[in-house]
Amino acid sequence: MTSQTYLSALFSLNDRVAVVTGGSSGIGRAIAGALARAGASVVVVARREAELAATVDELTADGCRAAWVGGDLGSRDGVRAAAEQAAAAFGEPDILVNSAGINLRPPMGELGEEVWDTTMAVNLKAPFLLGQRFGPGMAERGFGRIIHVTSQQAHRAFVQSGAYGVSKGALESLARSQAEAWSPYGVTCNTLVPGFVMTPLNERLSSDPEKVAALAARTMVGRNGLADDFAGAAVFLASGASAYVTGQALFVDGGLSVH
Repeated sequence: MTSQTYLSALFSLNDRVAVVTGGSSGIGRAIAGALARAGASVVVVARREAELAATVDELTADGCRAAWVGGDLGSRDGVRAAAEQAAAAFGEPDILVNSAGINLRPPMGELGEEVWDTTMAVNLKAPFLLGQRFGPGMAERGFGRIIHVTSQQAHRAFVQSGAYGVSKGALESLARSQAEAWSPYGVTCNTLVPGFVMTPLNERLSSDPEKVAALAARTMVGRNGLADDFAGAAVFLASGASAYVTGQALFVDGGLSVH
């Protein structure tokens, strides 16, 4: 067996279908690109059509099979409509990546019900509804991968975690519940936990050079994260190589969480 054959058997996503929410920017876009280049047919779901089209154009230009769905994941009807459109593109997905998220973090004393409800709807309810829509089908077919992108705030409170941290902590609990339900049927459910990554979602912090430098100094590798740092971990968790890994939180953070 050649090394290429061995690696392909471990990590290839050929003939798999993936749905990636938040896949038109930041970590989600990097994950969508990694899964597509590993062989999956990828459906990118997000709000901004121009960014969606640009993402899919880039992937198809590289010879990948990709499509996009514009959708609002902040409402039940929006999630359900996006899910049906996504499934119509290449068929029912084998891989679901929940990377879409909003980062509204006013001081706790000023945190109102509207911000709380909006945060929970996008960051927690949408992944739950998508899991309910696609998870049982994955279990019936005997293979599935559900990957959530969470946050350091799921584990520790800093830089005003607010409702955002609560939503991400709950999302990791959701992964464990999904793992308990569906892992006996070949469906693994895990989370990727970023450190500080220079993405549009973190614009509030990334615009402050002193805070950026301080966060880099907290890592063990001496730099903040890049979206592309998640490519390998995403392919691993989406592939057959991770069949015995489920209910876990994989930190991709340069050692920030253990420093």
